[in-house]
Amino acid sequence: MSMLVVVTENVPPRLRGRLAVWLLEIRAGVYVGNVSKRIREMVWEQVTALAETGNVAMVWATNTESGFDFQTFGENRRVPIEYDGLRLVSFMPPNDTGKAGTNGFRGSKKLR
Repeated sequence: MSMLVVVTENVPPRLRGRLAVWLLEIRAGVYVGNVSKRIREMVWEQVTALAETGNVAMVWATNTESGFDFQTFGENRRVPIEYDGLRLVSFMPPNDTGKAGTNGFRGSKKLR
């Protein structure tokens, strides 16, 4: 079991209801809980199936150097990147909105 945080923006009420089944909504669009890896993966499947044009960031505690990992879904000016093996977030200009993939850093931009 590990801490999970899901932040949603402009997602349909149906997804918000599904997230509320497993997590506690502490603010509008912000969900937290202590769940297993299996439940976390099931939550992510619901996000990718139901988010439509909204965007979602999911963060969970893990045994890495930073102590957490995350995935993003949907268009957002904050785009996950990898820099020398570190997971970071790049802030894109307003006219160059990046599209984060459904599996976080896999397939995202890499800086050299």
